[in-house]
Amino acid sequence: MPFPSLDPVFFTIGPLEIRWYALAYLAGFILGLWMCKVLARRFARFYKAKMRPQPDDFELFLSWAVIGTLLGGRLGYVLFYQFDYYAAHPLEILKLWHGGMSFHGGLLGVIAAAFGFTRVHKRSFWAFTDILACVAPIGLFLGRMANFVNGELWGRASDMPWAVVFPHGGDIPRHPSQLYEAGLEGLLLFIVMMVLCRLRWVPNRPGFLSGVFLAVYAIARFVLEFFREPDAQLGFLFGGMTMGQLLCLPMLLCGLYLIGWSLMRYRRKKQGKKKEGLYAGT
Repeated sequence: MPFPSLDPVFFTIGPLEIRWYALAYLAGFILGLWMCKVLARRFARFYKAKMRPQPDDFELFLSWAVIGTLLGGRLGYVLFYQFDYYAAHPLEILKLWHGGMSFHGGLLGVIAAAFGFTRVHKRSFWAFTDILACVAPIGLFLGRMANFVNGELWGRASDMPWAVVFPHGGDIPRHPSQLYEAGLEGLLLFIVMMVLCRLRWVPNRPGFLSGVFLAVYAIARFVLEFFREPDAQLGFLFGGMTMGQLLCLPMLLCGLYLIGWSLMRYRRKKQGKKKEGLYAGT
């Protein structure tokens, strides 16, 4: 099927172009902020008063998140995907309007921003990132939909009825992998996180939701990379894997470790309280 007649530019003001991609980022931050405040109120009773994230904290964190996302995403793309080019043309790194952002780099940037923010404001890092993990799929969904509108990051050649001939992808029908990613990394992951955060035992285990986000995203992205065209400048790497798949492996391991760590930590804490009660009765 032909690519829909979608204009990447939403509207123009003189020489200034407002693109759907930029609006997706903006909407993701605004909706994410609102959801963070809702979850902070819902989780408040599960954390100690001094360390619990406050709804207003996330308004203060918004600027940290924007900087972490943009800086981490750009540097991640430079390091992971086109290091040789940007090493030869360092000023090109500053030209964000030319595109080139890495999710894994953006994730590291947000984690670093959250670590710095929670240290400054004396909040629980894991309680804070658990809330961020629940809302992150909103931005992922909007971002992948914007990728589709831009006609970029298309999929591999396909003969499926819904395959799309992208404007810059040649005359070959391809998987609309951006929509696959919006569905799995965005919508499905959001549903998983929302279901889990409503379970009463989950907020008592700080770090659990963060681990689930890392693990589920890594699995979804690893699978979806089989439908996505590898980056032209990199192609296939070790064992026929793509860069996206290689970056998902440590992400999956970190997620699984964090899930296990949060569960064991809660178990040890609970056993310690039982021992204290036993000694108190002697």
